[in-house]
Amino acid sequence: MLYLLLGLLLFLGVHSSRIFADGWRSAMIERIGPLPWKGLYSLASVLGFALLVWGWGQARAEPLVLWATPTVLRHVAALLTLLAFVLFVAAYVPGNLIKARLHHPMVLGTKTWALAHLLANNTLADLLLFGAFLAWSVALFVVSRRRDRLLQQEYPPGRLGPTWVVLALALPAWAVFAFWLHAAWIGVRPLGGA
Repeated sequence: MLYLLLGLLLFLGVHSSRIFADGWRSAMIERIGPLPWKGLYSLASVLGFALLVWGWGQARAEPLVLWATPTVLRHVAALLTLLAFVLFVAAYVPGNLIKARLHHPMVLGTKTWALAHLLANNTLADLLLFGAFLAWSVALFVVSRRRDRLLQQEYPPGRLGPTWVVLALALPAWAVFAFWLHAAWIGVRPLGGA
């Protein structure tokens, strides 16, 4: 559990610099330059991610179950992860209606993904991992929207064509991941089998 906690602290800590230390972040970028900052940021992110994956894997070997999960919540989680995939893809397809309306679909996708996994899982490791990501994404969304208002950020209007592209990419990606890749990569089969 220690490696999971260390990984979460490092990974989410690095990704929280705009939430809790935006002035310090800007000063560091100005002092060392954008490329060295990105290099250090990436290195710390990869190290944190590796630690949290390893720590979560260790914690899953001896799970501490906290509650019984009703089967219906697994179905709710499947629908929420479908929405998360749509939001993740919307972050990268320019000109779609989803991004035009929500402004920060990647953060909302992370929030939706974390909530889905909190509903479907029931161990202490799950609570720590997905609860931390949920809390982080909520805080980041609030700060991002506040920054948008302060900077009077304007987002271009969305169009229907790019929105259809989002759906055409997200829906099959979700299906492939839910029915096959999740089992191969995570060792858990959320759909399509026991």
